[in-house]
Amino acid sequence: MMIDLPGIGAYTLNEPVTWPAIDAPATSRIVYAAAHVVADPLGDNTPGAPAVVDWEATLRFRHHLWSHGLRVADAMDTAQRNAGLDWAATKELVRRSAAEARTVGDPATLVACGAGTDHAPGAADLHTITAAYSEQIETVQSAGAGVIIMASRQLARAAEDPRDYHQVYGKLFGLADRPVILHWLGEMFDPQLAGYWGSRDVAEATESFLELIHAHAATVDGVKVSLLDEEHEVRLRAALPEGVKLYTGDDFNYPSLIRTGSHALLGIFDAIAPAAAAALQALDAAEAAGDVAERDRLLAAYDEILAPTVPLSRKIFETPTYHYKTGIVFLAWLNGHQDAFAMVNGAQSARSLRHLAQVFRLADRAGLLADQELAVRRMKTLLAVNGL
Repeated sequence: MMIDLPGIGAYTLNEPVTWPAIDAPATSRIVYAAAHVVADPLGDNTPGAPAVVDWEATLRFRHHLWSHGLRVADAMDTAQRNAGLDWAATKELVRRSAAEARTVGDPATLVACGAGTDHAPGAADLHTITAAYSEQIETVQSAGAGVIIMASRQLARAAEDPRDYHQVYGKLFGLADRPVILHWLGEMFDPQLAGYWGSRDVAEATESFLELIHAHAATVDGVKVSLLDEEHEVRLRAALPEGVKLYTGDDFNYPSLIRTGSHALLGIFDAIAPAAAAALQALDAAEAAGDVAERDRLLAAYDEILAPTVPLSRKIFETPTYHYKTGIVFLAWLNGHQDAFAMVNGAQSARSLRHLAQVFRLADRAGLLADQELAVRRMKTLLAVNGL
C-alpha cells in the first residue's frame, strides 16, 4: 500500500503488525498511560471556548488502554489541562473516568487523576493556592480515583523560595486519604513552570524536591518526572526514600529508564499502548527467567519492540513540546478511536501537515497503524481538505 506524503513523497507502508492480546497487566512495573480527551467535533471547541467533550469516545478510549493492561492517568496535561480543558469539563472527566473504571475493577488502582489549581488562575497567595488545590484533591478523592498532585502555575508565580513549596505541599499531604503521586513537569512542557521547587537550577530544585519527599515519604506513592533528562532521572531515582517510586515521564528515553527500574506515567503510551503492553510482558518474563540466555533473549525482545517507537515519540514531542497532544490525537483518529481529528481549544491546528505526515510514517514503521486501510483513507482525506 502506498501514499504520497508531504515532505516525504511516495511512501510504501510496512507489513502490518498484529499485537498479542494481554491476559493480565505487567507486574514488574506499574505503568500509567496519560490519556487524551476526545472533542465533540460539532461542539464550539474554538480557542478559549469551554470544552465540549465526546464522552462516549473518551471513555471508550480508556477501555482501550485498560484492555492492554495499562492504568490510566487522567485529567493531566495530555488531556489538555491548562490548554483548553476547563474545570467544569475536568470535574466531569474525573467523575466519569472513575465511574467507568468501576466497571473493570478498582478505580483507585485503574485510574489516577490530576489535581491542580487551574480553576483559580488569579490565585496569588499561598493560602488561596492551597485552598484551590484542596478543592481539586477532594474532587478526585470523592470520585474514588488516585490523586496526582500536578505542578501549579499559580504556585510557581507566588512562591519565593523552597519553603513556600514545602508549606503548601505539606498541607496537601494532610488531605490525602492514600499516598499520592507528585508531578514535576519541566518547563519544556509548560514554560510557566520554570523554577519549580524554588530554583531554576535543576540541582538545587532537586535538592528541595527530595527534602520534601523524605519528610513525607509515608504519604508519597511516587514521583512523576518529566524533564527529558535520563541521567538526572537515574540519580533522582536512586536518591528517593525506600518505597517511593519513580514514574518516568521522559517521552524520549523511556525504554532504557523502564528497563533499569523506573515505573512509568507517559503521554506517549496513549499512542503506543499495544507495543508498550507487549514490551512490558517481555520485561516481566525476563525478570522472572532463571536462565541467563532466556533472560537476554527476552530483554532483546523488549528492546526490539520499543526501539521503533522512540523516533515516533521524539517526533510527537519535538519542540515546542507542549504541542505534543496534537500528534497523540492524530494517531487516535488514524486508528479509529475517534471519528474526527478535532481537539478542544482548536489544538488540532498546532502542528503542520509535514509534521503529521512524519508521525504517520513513523507510526507505520513502529507497527502502530491498527488498520492501515483506514489510516491511509483518513490521511488522504486530511491532505485533500488542505488542497493536496
